[in-house]
Amino acid sequence: MSRRLCLDKILLQCVLQSRTLSGADAINALRPFYFAVHPDFFGQHPKEREVNENSLKRLNGYLENLQKPGFRSFKPTQLTFYVREREPNSSNVQESFSASGFRAVSFTLHTRDLLSTVLDILNSCSLSTEHVQSLNVNAQPHKEAKSTVNRPIKWDKTYYSFTGFKDPEEELEQAQRVETTLISWLDDNEASAVKKLKKSLPLRKELERLKIELSHELQLSDIRWQRSWGIAHRCSQLHSLGRLVQQRPEILKNVKGRTVVFTDRSGMSAAGHIMLGTMDVHHHWTKIFERLPNYYMLQKKLLLLEDRISQLLGGIQVIYIEELQPLLTLEEYYETLNSFYNKLRDSRLPFHPRSLRGLQMILESDRYAPSLHEFGHFMIPTVCDPAALQWFIFAKAQEARENLKRKEEMMITEKELIDTSTERFSLDRLYKEPSVSSAQMIDCCKRLLEESLPYLQGMHLCISHFYSVLQDGDLCIPWNWKN
Repeated sequence: MSRRLCLDKILLQCVLQSRTLSGADAINALRPFYFAVHPDFFGQHPKEREVNENSLKRLNGYLENLQKPGFRSFKPTQLTFYVREREPNSSNVQESFSASGFRAVSFTLHTRDLLSTVLDILNSCSLSTEHVQSLNVNAQPHKEAKSTVNRPIKWDKTYYSFTGFKDPEEELEQAQRVETTLISWLDDNEASAVKKLKKSLPLRKELERLKIELSHELQLSDIRWQRSWGIAHRCSQLHSLGRLVQQRPEILKNVKGRTVVFTDRSGMSAAGHIMLGTMDVHHHWTKIFERLPNYYMLQKKLLLLEDRISQLLGGIQVIYIEELQPLLTLEEYYETLNSFYNKLRDSRLPFHPRSLRGLQMILESDRYAPSLHEFGHFMIPTVCDPAALQWFIFAKAQEARENLKRKEEMMITEKELIDTSTERFSLDRLYKEPSVSSAQMIDCCKRLLEESLPYLQGMHLCISHFYSVLQDGDLCIPWNWKN
């Protein structure tokens, strides 16, 4: 083969490879995917919403890198999404179903162009790719997105030996064999995190100042955020609340001792917190503050309803756990309790009074069979058959008591390990995402304490399910990081 012929073939390959999706076409092609996983559609399911939010951030970063000139990183990126619709499993991905019934899809991206990446995502989520063909006439059917590289010509191995060019398939195989380790990832991302963290420091101080001032002025118990919004976004929300305080101070006289939560909708939560929707204007917030006396009356009725259910079930305590349950308004939760109470009252279950004191239960509308959580509380479906419920509680009562005791011990251990790790690595903050369990956090901290990690000094470290540098410099690492 002459060198001139080799150069001609290289030129032909480059021309063919250039016929691919533009950034705008890629966004259009991914519309069905975004519709299936967008966090706004998971408002009542905080765990699934949080996973999708974080995975979308990493996916957007991957797509942005693909559009950068000279981008040649083939480092695999593993993503997990909860998909709303139920469809047949794809043979190329790992799937499971969450407790809420959503389909969990995990797949690894290792493509090096937008077209292959778009097809890989759609195929992995069992979504149609027919509309992609109309966006790019040169697109070929993407039958094996995980194992093939999207390029028109497949060269013989001797071609790469002769020209000195790298074989992309060989590079891909090598990338797949290399698993990200904690040390290597910190090496690659420490500088970026430090830069973002330094840039965010003035805003972090401003956020803390605003939070303290508003909490003191309104005598609030706490101010929280349901989502992991950036520091600038949070400051903007507090400024909005501050302006409302200045304009209408009389409507805020009933917030003493309460917790304000910035979230997707306004109202009062099942936990009794004042919810301020971040997309709502001051008029909507004003209406919520004016209705607080009515909310407090409904909350008293709700507590009375919980007591009545407890009496019918032998003294078991009805609780609501924000981190584990869907985000419900006070009205929604009251309706759920009332429906369950009426069903119990009519069934007249023979529970001995106070026989189940010390035990706990939560009500869930998206389950069909009762279960026992590792932390010791019963998870009871609102549609559960009363007779089956009675048998299940009796059968699991002792195990539930043991789990509750273990939970208390685990919480103490977790706090001690967080404090020790924060001090050992001179961290400014160490925290976890709600979807990370106490057992996972304990395991992670124990393994961290066995390492020497000077990179972490002064950083904000979040224990999560993936590697990521957040927009304000927080480092996210998976709880089961590799050594």
